[in-house]
Amino acid sequence: MKILVPHTIALDLSASGETVATYQVDQPIPDEHTDAEVLVVWQNTAANLSDAAERLGDLRLVQTLAAGPDSVLAAGFAENVAITSGRSLHDGPVAEHALALVLAAVRRLDVLLESQKAATWNRDYNVAQSSPDTGQLYTLDGAKVTIWGFGSIAGRLAPLLAALGAKVTGVANSAGERYGFPVVATSELPEVLKTTDVLVSILPATPETESSLNAEVLAPLPETAVFVNVGRGATVDEDALLTALRNGSLRAAALDVTKVEPLPADSELWSAPNLIITPHVAGNRPKGSSALVLSNLAALKEGRELTNQVAG
Repeated sequence: MKILVPHTIALDLSASGETVATYQVDQPIPDEHTDAEVLVVWQNTAANLSDAAERLGDLRLVQTLAAGPDSVLAAGFAENVAITSGRSLHDGPVAEHALALVLAAVRRLDVLLESQKAATWNRDYNVAQSSPDTGQLYTLDGAKVTIWGFGSIAGRLAPLLAALGAKVTGVANSAGERYGFPVVATSELPEVLKTTDVLVSILPATPETESSLNAEVLAPLPETAVFVNVGRGATVDEDALLTALRNGSLRAAALDVTKVEPLPADSELWSAPNLIITPHVAGNRPKGSSALVLSNLAALKEGRELTNQVAG
């Protein structure tokens, strides 16, 4: 069995006993490797994935190390090719970054950073932050946090928020309890949003979630609410978000992902008021990748169920 691994990450697959070759994720697959049966994907271009889908006729498994398999699913691989995601590999790093963005937006560190750049001791912020009328705005203690997309990343994030005193509610396709936290069905989201202080989106990019965070969803949120997205940029209607930030119907937002990446220099998001932007860096460090790939290689050879299979 030949396994193709991307040049963008170091993987130790020696324990598999199989032939392992490295390929460039931004170039067509070399002719001598079109007989590969397994393709590991990390930071590949769309053109590279489309090329692989067209020319790797012996392919049996595509293992992406990304938590979201959307780019692989869109590449056009044959229906008999198993596709597995990197779900769980990014849980810790993404949860940490989400927490950092939530705290930065709630505490309005963006405002303080601008004051620092201007060499200004921001007394107005001090007054606002200590006012009895704004007590809940600058803290997670007692805040109602809604996490939309309650998978394994949310399972790591929710306890961190709860440790700071937040009351966490998850939103998913079905109601119940996950990781010890209450989860409501998506149909109940509008009602939950009415009392939400912080809305965190960890939604995957699918046809069903395209622009899910739109004007209709934003409308029920209190104007004091904060929105954070560490899921996928495709899930946000950016025009609706810009409108909410500009008219003050949303206190602040923080985005690690955008519809177009890198975000173009002429994007209106750069100059939007009360918006923090980070360049899709929440994950970017899939921990335990080699172990996941080895596990799925063994399962493939033995005809067992694959971990994180999403297609094929």
